[in-house]
This record gives sequence, structure tokens and C-alpha cells, in this order.
Amino acid sequence: MSTRTTTADERLRRWRLVLGGGDAEGTGRALTGTDAGMDAALGALYDTGDGGDGGERRGGLGGSAPSVARWLGDIRGYFPGSVVQVMQRDAIDRLGLATLLLEPEMLAAVEPDVHLVGTLLSLGKALPETTRETARAVVRKVVDDLEARLSARTRATVTGALDRSARISRPRHRDIDWDRTLRANLKHYLPEHRTVVPERLIGHGRTSRAVRKEIVLCVDQSGSMAASVVYASVFGAVLASLRAVATRLVVFDTSVVDLTDALDDPVDVLFGTRLGGGTDINRALAYCQSRITRPADTVVVLVSDLYEGGIRDEMLKRVAAMKAAGVRFVALLALSDEGAPAHDREHAAALAALGVPAFACTPDLFPEVMAAALEKRPLPIPDTL
Repeated sequence: MSTRTTTADERLRRWRLVLGGGDAEGTGRALTGTDAGMDAALGALYDTGDGGDGGERRGGLGGSAPSVARWLGDIRGYFPGSVVQVMQRDAIDRLGLATLLLEPEMLAAVEPDVHLVGTLLSLGKALPETTRETARAVVRKVVDDLEARLSARTRATVTGALDRSARISRPRHRDIDWDRTLRANLKHYLPEHRTVVPERLIGHGRTSRAVRKEIVLCVDQSGSMAASVVYASVFGAVLASLRAVATRLVVFDTSVVDLTDALDDPVDVLFGTRLGGGTDINRALAYCQSRITRPADTVVVLVSDLYEGGIRDEMLKRVAAMKAAGVRFVALLALSDEGAPAHDREHAAALAALGVPAFACTPDLFPEVMAAALEKRPLPIPDTL
């Protein structure tokens, strides 16, 4: 068989899998073996009815946990992990499978990811005791994977920012950073003496066990912010492990919960959240503002889609007051890999007018955002803003 014929056949095969069969699909391509299994798994999720005029496919996974568990096993065999996660998410959204996650057998069959954690957290107290330990194990796996991916770079980036911000301009002799001092004074080189006469000394901040900066993570836990809550909990735990930073984690809907005491374990933090409900940003910021003791050394990070259910003008006044006191204020529409969510553009514009641009931040960018905020330099805002 020629290469051209093979390519054409492969193209028909892929179109058949995409279109799903039925008389109107037009490829005339029959599927067998693994392709037929893949087709059935896709059809169970994405077929909405009878599969077309006379088509053989039927949508739906049925109402039983065993049939869903078999389907979950099938898709893990047919597709790569990233595709499995998307299909699981679609199954939860399209076919109402969230309730089946209340069963331990189901949780053991799924591919853990951030979105699954969000779904489990949204179920909250609906999780029966028999499922809680399994759910906790699922959440623990996702959190451990995220920490392994994000913690080292976050610690290095933030620690570097703290060291740079601690440099002093009138150091003692033993604290002089000679390399940076020489580079900063090269323009004062005297050829006749073959030496540099430094007019400005740059020094290292003296090593100290004292807290140098304070970070407040203020995170919206309304249902649309599920992935952001997961990532914020992980980053909060990483930041809390840094001796030179005092980290506070506050989550809110219409009420405010301070989860700082749980930051040594982000899984405890996540099970202390309550996804869903309304939003009162003003109330949350009022609480955060009341806990700030050193404004000039504090960074407040608001993670919210800015749909305010509280008092809008008071919210903006609080942001302005914190900035005037020296607080570095950062507004993130999301802390996830999903880009900017639907958000209140009027409130985003009002914050921008106060010098606080609101933008979506990926987990990989977050350490750089924190470093810039700690050093009080411009934030690395994505071009997609």
C-alpha cells in the first residue's frame, strides 16, 4: 500500500472518530478493535442522543457506578493522561457524575488532577465518612505533585528577591558586596591609577532570623475559583516554609476564614475551604487590612474574579488606603493554567485606575510576580491582559 493511500486511510479513520458515525457522517469508514473501543468511550460521553439517523451509537454512561468505573478504566487505557483529565471533567459537567464520586470505588478509578480536587471540595460535607479518606488520598496526590513541580522554584525566586531587597547602600566593610559595587562604579575608573574609586557602596543585608516581609493571600472561594484555591493553598504552604516571610492565607465568600494555622499542610487547608456561595471582597479585605502591622513590608495578593457582592466603593477605598500606607497590592483574576476567567471588568478597570492592574496568572508565573512585588518593581504582567 502506498504512503499516500495509508495517509488517506488514516485521515478517514480520524474523521470517523471525530464525527462519531451515523448515516450523515459520510466517511464510510468502519472501526474495529481498539478504534471501536475508543469510539464507544467517546460516544458514551459526547453523543447526545441517537447518534444520527439510524446510527448505532448511544450516549450516556448509565446510572450505575460499575459501568462508570469500567468507562474510566477504558479511557485510561485508550488516551494519554492529559486527555483523560479533560474527559473526566466533561463527564462531571455533562453527565452529572459528581454524585458518583461519593463512592470510594469511583474515586479509586479516576485520574487525579486539580479540577477533580475542586469537584471534591465543592461536594464538601456531602462526602460520606466512607469516602473521606479516599478523597483525602486523591487530594494528597495532587498536592504532592504540585509541590514537587512548584516549590523549589518558588523558594529560590522569592528568597532571591528577599536577599536583593535587603541590600543596603551604607554597609559595614564586612557586609560590602564587592562584585556589585565594582560593577556599579565602573564609570569611576581612573586609568592613571588603574583602579575604581567607588562613590556608592552596595552591601548585603545582614543575615537575620527576623521576619523581613509579610504576605497576605486573600482568596475568593466561590465555585468558579476552584483551581485558584488549590494552587493558592499550595503556594501558601510553600511561602509559609520560608523563615524570612510571614504568610497569612485568608479565604472568603460572604464570610471570611483565616486558614493560616493550617498552612503546614495544604491538604488541611483545602479541606478547610468551602467552595461555592456568594462573594464579599470588601469584608475579606477589611479583615486582611486589620491584620497588617508593617504596611511598607507587606504584600497583599487578592485572587478573585472581582464579582463583588459587598460594598463596591468601600472595597476600592480599602485598596487605596492600603496602597497609601505602603502595602504592595496585587490583584489576580485567577491563579491557574486556564487563562483569564469571566470577571467584573468594571471593577478591574477601577483597580487599574488605582495602580493595581488585575490579570490572570499561571502557577509558573506566580513566583516571578511575588518576587517583583517583594522588590517593589513592575509586575511581569502577561501580554494577554
